[in-house]
Amino acid sequence: MEEWAALGIALVGLLGLACQWLAWRLKLPAILFLLIAGIMAGPVTGLIEPQEVLGEHFFALVSLAVAVILFEGSLTLNFTEIKSVNKTVWSIVSIGALISWVVTSVATHHLLGFDWSMALLFGSLTVVTGPTVIVPLLRTVRPTSKLANILRWEGILIDPLGALFVVMVYEFIISDSSLQSLHVFALILIIGFGIGIASGMATAHVIRHRWLPEYLQPLQCWYWF
Repeated sequence: MEEWAALGIALVGLLGLACQWLAWRLKLPAILFLLIAGIMAGPVTGLIEPQEVLGEHFFALVSLAVAVILFEGSLTLNFTEIKSVNKTVWSIVSIGALISWVVTSVATHHLLGFDWSMALLFGSLTVVTGPTVIVPLLRTVRPTSKLANILRWEGILIDPLGALFVVMVYEFIISDSSLQSLHVFALILIIGFGIGIASGMATAHVIRHRWLPEYLQPLQCWYWF
C-alpha cells in the first residue's frame, strides 16, 4: 500500500511538471493543461485516487498545500507598486472574480450537464489565474506597461485568494444543508480569519522590531501555519 501511495505521489508530480513544461513550450496558461490532466487522471480514467493514495492524511496535505500557496504569494507582494492601480486591481479580484465564478458555474451546469455542486466547485477553480497564467499571456500579447502591471498584480493577488475561495466552496459543498452545518461552517471561517489576521499582525510586529534574526524569520512564519 505504501508503494502505491509513493507511486501515486510521484505520478502527480510528474504530471504537474509535464503540464508546466508543455505550457511553457506552447506559451499557454498552465492551468489549462493542469485541469485536463487532473480530470483525465482522476474522474475519467481513475488512474489516481487522491483519497486512497494519501489516506487519512489527504485533507491535512491539502490544507498544507493551500498554506504554501498563501505563504509564497504573500512574500511576492510589494504594495508600493500597486498604489497607482489599486482600485482597478481590487475590483478585478473581488467583483470580477465573483462574476467569473457565477458565469462559469452556470455555463458548466447548463452546457456540460454538471450538477450544481460540481459546477460551483469547477467555477471556483477557474477563477484563479495566477502568475503562471498571466505571465505567458503578457509575453505573447505585450500590452502597455500600466495594463501589464494591473494584470500582473491581479495574478499575484488572485492566486492565494482564489485558493482560499476554492477551499471555502468545497467545505460548503461537503457540509449538508442543515442550519447547524451552515452555522459551524460560518464559525470555522470567522475563527480561521481571526487567527490568520492575529498571526499576521504578530509576525509583522516581531519582524518590524527585529526580535528575531533574519534567518529565523521564515521559520516563525511557517510556525503559524
